[in-house]
Amino acid sequence: MPRPLAYHITWGTYGTRLHGDGRGTVDRDNNEFGTPVLGRDPARHQEELDRLKFPPVKLAKDQCIFAEDVIPSICDRGHWTFHTCAGAPDHIHVVLTSEFDPETIRKLLKRWLGQELSARWPLREGQSWWAEGGSTKWINDQPYFENATGYVARQRIRRI
Repeated sequence: MPRPLAYHITWGTYGTRLHGDGRGTVDRDNNEFGTPVLGRDPARHQEELDRLKFPPVKLAKDQCIFAEDVIPSICDRGHWTFHTCAGAPDHIHVVLTSEFDPETIRKLLKRWLGQELSARWPLREGQSWWAEGGSTKWINDQPYFENATGYVARQRIRRI
């Protein structure tokens, strides 16, 4: 199968998108295409909170800006073509092009960005910036590419 024009890679911060919180999530038992998302469930949300080993991680504005500033150099390090990115308090978006496996790219983005953040804002021993997994969408045509890059660019932190 030919490689896509780009990948839209997204991942969340640790503990900020838990099942039952009302925004809708997908779990291991309900993840087939077309399956409805899981809705608000206060009991399940509390169970998920109780299982966290550390408090949820929310990126501050300066951390979001820092992430947006270093992701292009992280893409250079990985030999990926950077298009755009956005940092938000509870997730990161990156649009890039590469011939490499996108799941490996997402893991490396998370690792390397986490290392950069930790060099400036150390975490407690064993703590992580990121939730497990994430999303990788294949962008196969120019209209989708323009839509994805425009969407992500509009999410960038405003530097007022």
